[in-house]
Amino acid sequence: MPADADESQERKVLMQTSQQHSDMLQSGVRNWNKWREENTAIIPYLKGAGLSEADLSGADLTQANLSRANLSRADLSGADLHGADLSGADLHGANLAGANCVGATLPKADLSGANLSGAYFEGADLGGADLSGANLERAILWKANLKRAKLVEADFRMAELTQADLAQADLSGAHLEKVTLLKATLRKANLSGANLSGAILPGADMTGADLSRANLVRTYLEGADLGGARLMGADLGGAKLMGADMTGADLREATLHGADLSETNLTRANLTGADLTRALLIKTDLSGATLTHCNIYGISAWDVKLDNANQNELVITQHNRPIITVDNIKIAQFIYLLLNSKEIREAIATISRTVVLILGRFNEERKPILDALRKKLRENDYVPVLFDFEKPKTPHCIETVSILARLARFVIADVTDAKIVLEEVLHIVRTIDVPVAPLLLGGGGKEPVTLSSLRKGHVSLMKTFVYGSPEHLIPVIKKAIFDPAEAKAKELQGRN
Repeated sequence: MPADADESQERKVLMQTSQQHSDMLQSGVRNWNKWREENTAIIPYLKGAGLSEADLSGADLTQANLSRANLSRADLSGADLHGADLSGADLHGANLAGANCVGATLPKADLSGANLSGAYFEGADLGGADLSGANLERAILWKANLKRAKLVEADFRMAELTQADLAQADLSGAHLEKVTLLKATLRKANLSGANLSGAILPGADMTGADLSRANLVRTYLEGADLGGARLMGADLGGAKLMGADMTGADLREATLHGADLSETNLTRANLTGADLTRALLIKTDLSGATLTHCNIYGISAWDVKLDNANQNELVITQHNRPIITVDNIKIAQFIYLLLNSKEIREAIATISRTVVLILGRFNEERKPILDALRKKLRENDYVPVLFDFEKPKTPHCIETVSILARLARFVIADVTDAKIVLEEVLHIVRTIDVPVAPLLLGGGGKEPVTLSSLRKGHVSLMKTFVYGSPEHLIPVIKKAIFDPAEAKAKELQGRN
């Protein structure tokens, strides 16, 4: 017999088998399930079967070949489709609520408008399938393949999609509230306008995904990869993004109100016009990021990396208040405190008027001098701040002294042991307009020549006061040191 005739005969046999199995199935689920129990070796062949609107609730269709079958609007609720072949099948508007589809193959199947609530699709292949408008509420899709699937406006609320593959899937307008997508793949998926509020996505791969205008309120995205993702106008209010990778992400006009961005990588991200009010930024990397026009009212920023970041016109006021802008996140918090805290303003004013920096080495032998000096400063309404050189110097010593000197009304430097404080005194005199009053214990040596030379070109360096003992110093210190230093401070302020 010719090969063509063999193939024709085989197709005829298969068609007859399909029709027989279809007729048997439609005769009643009870009879069908009984037949399956009695014929466990037979795999149902229902390829291309016409089962539209059929009542197949609870039917045993395990391993069945239903490829290209017409099951539109059929009732398959509670049916067992474990390992069934439904590739290219028409399940439009079908009811598969609670059905067992574990390991089933449904590539390019039409499930648009179908009811899949509570159904089990663990490890199922739904690649390229159309599930537009389908109800997948509470469905189980662990490790399911939904690559390139059409899921427009599908309802996935509280569904389980752990490690599911949704790469390049169209989820625009989909409902994904409180869905679990732990370590799921959403590379280049279209989630524009989707609702993912309260969704769980730690470790998810969302590189290059389109999340523009998506609702991500209170979404859990710890360790997720959002590199290059499009999040323009997305709402990430209260989202948990700790340790997420958002390198190069587009967050223009996005809302990140109250979001946790601790240790998040936002290098080269575009946050133009984004709302960062009350956001938490701890060790966040914003290197090379664009932050122009961001609202950063109430932001908490600690150890943030801002190398080469564009921080122009950052808004530090609430939405309903007159706009005040600054050009640096770190400075913004300080400026806001100045504007809104009377206590802070008063404290800063007090510091600038009353702090006196004391430099020197005050060991046990010379401690009475320090104690007497502090006491006298307090009696004259000054606040003594001591930098004691008793311990070895550190690389940051000059930097620390400089910061304190900039806050001080004037500096008192004990140069009795000149080599201890001379470097710091020279740095202060050369770089900061603050009066420096050197003290020298008589018999302890002469004034360093360096100070004499420096005084000629720097009016802030006052004449060294030589004293014989604490008893000699304390009665005259106000007239000899405090008053001249106060006058010098006013003089320097007038010059500036």
